[in-house]
Amino acid sequence: MPRTIYFDRRLEEFRFGSNSRRYRDIDGYLFHESELAQLKAVDLKNALKGAARLYEADELDFYIVEGDLDDFDEEWSPPGPVQISLKKGTLVVQIHVVTKAEEFDEETLPPIYRSMLAPYLARRKATLRNIEMTLDHHAAPYVWRIDLECDLRNRLVSDLYKVGSDAIALLDAAESGELTRETTLELLRAGRADVLIGQPEGPWLDVKSAHYDLDTPYGKIALAQAVSRFANAEHGGIVVVGMRGKKIPSGELIHSACPVPLDGRTLRRYQSALEIHLYPPPDFLDVEAFPDGQDRGIVFVHIPPQPEELKPFLVHGAIVDGRIEGAFISVVRRRGEGSIPITAPAIHATLAAGRALLRRGQLPADPKS
Repeated sequence: MPRTIYFDRRLEEFRFGSNSRRYRDIDGYLFHESELAQLKAVDLKNALKGAARLYEADELDFYIVEGDLDDFDEEWSPPGPVQISLKKGTLVVQIHVVTKAEEFDEETLPPIYRSMLAPYLARRKATLRNIEMTLDHHAAPYVWRIDLECDLRNRLVSDLYKVGSDAIALLDAAESGELTRETTLELLRAGRADVLIGQPEGPWLDVKSAHYDLDTPYGKIALAQAVSRFANAEHGGIVVVGMRGKKIPSGELIHSACPVPLDGRTLRRYQSALEIHLYPPPDFLDVEAFPDGQDRGIVFVHIPPQPEELKPFLVHGAIVDGRIEGAFISVVRRRGEGSIPITAPAIHATLAAGRALLRRGQLPADPKS
């Protein structure tokens, strides 16, 4: 099988496809992020090894430029915060994290970074090798270099780049509090639910201070409705159980953490309630928990954005005026901090379109067009 990238010893340059790249005296080898998806990680490692043998070097750097490809200049474009290096035969993803701290903190910050990144890296088949300061630590801003080693099997260089860039986003979100659904999920997995305090609930985040009562139909249907709201929404969402909200004039803020009881059956009971009352099963839905070590912790349900062809997600059962109507079907979706019902005309239009497609192999014409 042809190599996706190799080192040409005669020309002393990397060759990939119809392109080539020579060593830059200041920055090493420079690539744009758009070029990484065509390169296999194992091929890059072998190419760097070939260059290292020629130059008798223990370390070679593969820098990555981000941003608009039209602005990319091989000679002058500066590299981004993610780079890949060969260190004594090992391929390492290096990330550079700028801390906003006004004082140098060598004692507490590295352990915090390690604990936050550990669960994230474990799921991505990567490990943290080293953390060190890269710039003069007598003045801010302080920049930490973190070395990550990734499993290279069946991976592209773009996969390694994403591991590094997402790790930076996670650490930046923890420090700044500027959260996305993805970084919030990683923070919850790392046991940093405290970062959510002071953040608003919104289109993709909902918190609940106590468990759903899964011993009753009411609690099971309420859980299924909470999840279906995000499954039917555009961007998915996260339901967090074990955090308390506080109403303010503009909406609701997450006020505090209030860990809920956890045991060996907790996650299975959540999963079972959703399997019974929510249809169809959302793609890649996760029910997870982070314990605090005292039989208590945070439960969170992550609902990724769902394919349109699976919508609407239906809840078997409805809560009408505080009463359970087990024979009803409810359909809701998230809007802002609340939810709205999907209307009967919208449901009928979806069903009619599906029937027409099955019957004639084509969608009916839009009468408004």
